[in-house]
Amino acid sequence: MRVTKAQAEQNRAHIVETAARLFRERGYDGVGVAELMAAAGFTHGGFYKHFRSKADLMTEASATGLSQTAARTEGLNPAEFVESYVSREHRDRRDDGCTIAALSGDAARQPANLRTEFAAGIENLLTALQSQSATPGDADQRAARTTVIDMLAHSIGAIVLSRACPDDSPLADEILDVCRQGILASLAHGSSDQPAARRPEA
Repeated sequence: MRVTKAQAEQNRAHIVETAARLFRERGYDGVGVAELMAAAGFTHGGFYKHFRSKADLMTEASATGLSQTAARTEGLNPAEFVESYVSREHRDRRDDGCTIAALSGDAARQPANLRTEFAAGIENLLTALQSQSATPGDADQRAARTTVIDMLAHSIGAIVLSRACPDDSPLADEILDVCRQGILASLAHGSSDQPAARRPEA
């Protein structure tokens, strides 16, 4: 039976979504093409109708996962992001969590085009978070960007360290708790350092 162009596009999108989830869960080298296609409900032979190589799929799946991460951040201010991100729920949901936390270590060893996707995804996430914290003015924008980069790096590091511990390890929770409290305290301290808005003169 001939597959329509629309159906082929839907099939491709489904494969990419499946790959994004499996790569987050197991890493790029932790799942092969045959297993990935089976998980998506297709035969191994159908893979090359959609992609030239596994590397191409890795890049596209990463872009999709990074976009999903940024979309989940929309509307959250930095403190709300930290409360949600540096949490046991996020830590335990590797397959449905942040692509940056799950795959940055793997991405660092991949070709430049995949790392370029990561850089773009990180930049999009920083922009989304900064839009919720910055006030007009170049100096304020630079300060907000510095704060958001620092907050994101610490948040990702907390998840990575916690996941490196056994699931039932008290240290896994301790890392999350200590880092979350520290990041939130840093954000609150940064806000208190901002000059108060001037009141209009009577």
